[in-house]
Amino acid sequence: VQLQASGGGWVQAGGSLRLSCAASGSIFRTIGLAWYRQPPEKERELVASMTGLGRTNYADSVKGRFTISRDNAKNMVYLEMNALKLEDTAVYYCNADLVTDRGRRGTYWGQGTLVTVSS
Repeated sequence: VQLQASGGGWVQAGGSLRLSCAASGSIFRTIGLAWYRQPPEKERELVASMTGLGRTNYADSVKGRFTISRDNAKNMVYLEMNALKLEDTAVYYCNADLVTDRGRRGTYWGQGTLVTVSS
């Protein structure tokens, strides 16, 4: 299984971006999906998550501004980011906790996509 994140870029404060993450490979069941981010010189942190049943959870810093969603038919997960702030600048990573068609459960990471918010 591989995850490929895309959609990062430069945006002015107050703007919006949509990140995408494509999963490829033999996926039997998705247990959880998530987006993490790592700001410059800081540790990686959880931004948003979604359980296999669709329950979502957000970091307090992004509640009301970010939305995680998925398209099961396309094996895609998205992060819609609105009202972006300078402190949202980070490398964003998609993450998936899933079971392959061989019955193996594992955690997979995308390669990261850089979001830069400027004033």
